[in-house]
Amino acid sequence: MTDLPTFIAGLPKVELHVHHVGSASPRIVAELAARHEGRTPVPADPDALADYFEFRDFAHFIEVYLSVVDLIRDPEDVWILTHEVARELARQQVRYAELTITPYSHVRRGIPAPAFCEAIEDARQRALADFGIELRWCFDIPGEAGLPAAEETLRIALDERPDGLVSFGLGGPEIGVPRPQFRPYFDQARAAGLRSVPHAGETTGPQTVWDALNELGAERIGHGISAAQDPQLLAYLAERQIGMEICPTSNVRTRAVATLDEHPLPRLVEAGLLVTINSDDPPMFGTTLNDEYAVAARLLGVGAEGLAGLARNAVTASFLDITGQQRILTEIDAYLASAG
Repeated sequence: MTDLPTFIAGLPKVELHVHHVGSASPRIVAELAARHEGRTPVPADPDALADYFEFRDFAHFIEVYLSVVDLIRDPEDVWILTHEVARELARQQVRYAELTITPYSHVRRGIPAPAFCEAIEDARQRALADFGIELRWCFDIPGEAGLPAAEETLRIALDERPDGLVSFGLGGPEIGVPRPQFRPYFDQARAAGLRSVPHAGETTGPQTVWDALNELGAERIGHGISAAQDPQLLAYLAERQIGMEICPTSNVRTRAVATLDEHPLPRLVEAGLLVTINSDDPPMFGTTLNDEYAVAARLLGVGAEGLAGLARNAVTASFLDITGQQRILTEIDAYLASAG
């Protein structure tokens, strides 16, 4: 058996919870900050970004995140960001990724919705040709912007309907942003064939996860770590095999969890949930998807077989077609066998 870091580095993977802007590398963020120097608090020095990305709490994280969003000001910026995210994921042997994208944040900053969607679609096609990675989109409501943002996100999703769009989400802060108010928008998105993948239960309790399930028809849950506090909810999620998008380092960096050793990942796995491992906003949190698999290995006490199982979970929980899923599952199995 190869050593675990080497095994993780070569393991074919699927990434289900990674944010578009939150995946911008320090190099790209610094270059964009330099273009807008004097009009942004974001440092133009890549070395200074580590300090800038130290978050006091979740509210501070949102503040910093939005300052980076503000650097994306034209379709070329959108294309470069998307293509660079794909490059970095492909380096980690990611075969398929569903990127969480917040079009409202860019459209309100002056990028027309058709141009925005054209940029991400062109970058998606180039990424497949250049790196062999398939990208899909989750159009995400920024919860802090309220119902007007929900209405605009739905309008962009349904009017533009880019080919890569597969799901409809809800992000941003949970505290003070109750899930039930977004039900009409999720109902319309689901009626149009989009899948429901809201964030829930990251910085609030289990009730937020119940609301995501009962009010928004969630088919996967972004984070959902507070489910560990509710045995009935754990049983419900396990029975229905609803995918859980777990991002351990993110939860510590945003202070949702005090330390990695206190992370509820082991309880979620022990309860039989369909747990997937993801990176969320990797450069902002000083991590990568490979790093998150290493964290999971330590917290769960598993080796290659266990990590391959987590990789399979992500494939199963994805919205990739059955043929595509089977192709990646076969590749994971072959890789595990070759590493034995």
